[in-house]
Formats: sequence, C-alpha cells, structure tokens
Amino acid sequence: MKAVVIRDGAVSWDDKTSPTIGEDELLVRVEAAGINGADILQRAGRYPPPPGIPADMPGLECAGTIEAIGERVSGFRTGERVMGLMAGAAQAELAALHQRLALRVPAGLSPAEAGGFPEVFCTAHDALFSQGSLGIGDKLLVTGAAGGVGMAAVQLGRAAGADVVASVRNPELRGRVEALGAVCAEPAKAVGLGPFDVVLELVGGPGVAQALATLAPWGRYVVIGTGAGSRVEVDLGVVMARRATLRGSTLRNRSLEEKATVVRRVEHHVLPLVASGKVRVVVNEAFPFARAQDAYEHFAAGGKFGKVVLTTGGPRA
Repeated sequence: MKAVVIRDGAVSWDDKTSPTIGEDELLVRVEAAGINGADILQRAGRYPPPPGIPADMPGLECAGTIEAIGERVSGFRTGERVMGLMAGAAQAELAALHQRLALRVPAGLSPAEAGGFPEVFCTAHDALFSQGSLGIGDKLLVTGAAGGVGMAAVQLGRAAGADVVASVRNPELRGRVEALGAVCAEPAKAVGLGPFDVVLELVGGPGVAQALATLAPWGRYVVIGTGAGSRVEVDLGVVMARRATLRGSTLRNRSLEEKATVVRRVEHHVLPLVASGKVRVVVNEAFPFARAQDAYEHFAAGGKFGKVVLTTGGPRA
C-alpha cells in the first residue's frame, strides 16, 4: 500500500507494508485523513507516537470504508463508512482502526468532512465538558478559534447553551468564526469580554497570564495547545483568588479505555448535532495524498480556517 511517510523532516507518499488487523480491529480503506498539530510535531521529531506505532507514519484520524473485520468485532460490517481515532499511521491507503474508536459516518458528510471530524471534535468535546465542566449559561473563551479544534469548540459551546467568545488574530477570519456562533475579537479585546467560566487555551504563550486573570470565581482554565509557547509565568495568587481550576490535557497517549469513553460521548452528544446540521465540519482545504508535503506546509503556514485534510479524491472531496 501507499502511505504518508516521514523522512528527514519531510513527508512523502511512499510504499509501506499493509497493516494486519487484530481481532478487535477494522481494516479501513481510507478515503480521507485529517492533518493535526501533532503530525507537524511528529514530522519535526518532537512528538514521538506511543509504543507500537511507527514513528515514520503520521495521522491521528481517518475515514473510509470497512474492507475486513477482526474475529471479535461486533456492530460493524464490511462496506460501512466509518471514521475514527488512531494513535498514528492513519494517513495511508489502509488503516487498522480499533472498533471502540470507530464511528459511523452520518449521511451527507463528505469524505473530507468525515476525515477531519474525529480528532478535533473528540478533543474539543472532552476539553469542554469532561475537563472544563461547561454548562448551560456559562461564558466560554476559545483562544485561537479559527483552527480545527477552535471551530469545533465554538460550535459545541453554542450548542450546549454557552455564551462563546472567540479570540482570533487574523482579522480576515473573524467574520467566519462569528458565523459559527461566537462573539469574535482580536486576543487583547477578547479577554476584555470576560469574566469567563471556562477558558479553552489552544495557543499558549504570553497571552495565558492575561486570559487566566479573566476567569470568573470557580472558573476552569483548560490547556490543550501551546503553539505560541509552553513556558509561561502564572500568578498563583490569581488562581487562589478565583478558586480556579487549571488543567492540561492531551488525547493521543491516553489508554484505549479512556479514548473509547471520549468517542462514545461524541457519538451520543455530537453526531446527532452533525446529522441535524447544527454542527458542521469546516474544511479549509483538501489535498490529494500524493501532495502530502504541500498539505503539511499549508497547515504549518497558519492563517487557515478549519481543517486541512488529505483525500483520495483531491480538492473538494
């Protein structure tokens, strides 16, 4: 089979051995696979995958058609369209997807949309509700809201009855983020719209201290992205005065049991919203798998709105 392969800090579409599925896995003929920040870090040698996952094969999510099923698989059959989470090696013609991390693709969702759904919506849902305890009437700040997780978080926050403020640096993207249901502003102005019950930190860097200071009493600050810097100075007096909770979270290295719980919650809470059109997957651009390096460079350049996805069908797949 062909797969996206990392060599010397670049990616290419090269030959690899086809996966052998375990008794609880689905063999998926991949139609699309999203690119995420973890893939960029893995390409640079800064985010090794968990044990047992090839270090030269990136990809945390995919969508496609089931070609074969393991002996203990139940509830899925060959020919069904599925999408799901993987710890790596998802950007390939064939992928071994554990049945507990698989979701059926809702009718009407394109391959590119399905390939860009699992990682960002699972990450956003877990961060907002399991980590941040977001509730009806809460006020939410999403920093760096124009990216994949940001666009998911804005929509999920609104669907849950929260008042959502989005921090977006690029003025050209603010109107598009607002259309998802948020009040959108540049970072310095966005934090001035607090106090916030929950802050979802997708950026990190110098803005953390200012955003932390905008928490309401008993506020929750959830860090899941540090692209602007992971080392910051925090005033613990602010944390104490607000009786605040400061949490950090990743998804990739969790146990199968933990990730399966996240996936099932998304299945019950988010897929009905997708099916009804209340939540959508925003695809910035779809690239053919053979142009993986171009897709990675496009992702790394920033300034995008929504997901960058690799597909078998190319643009607008």
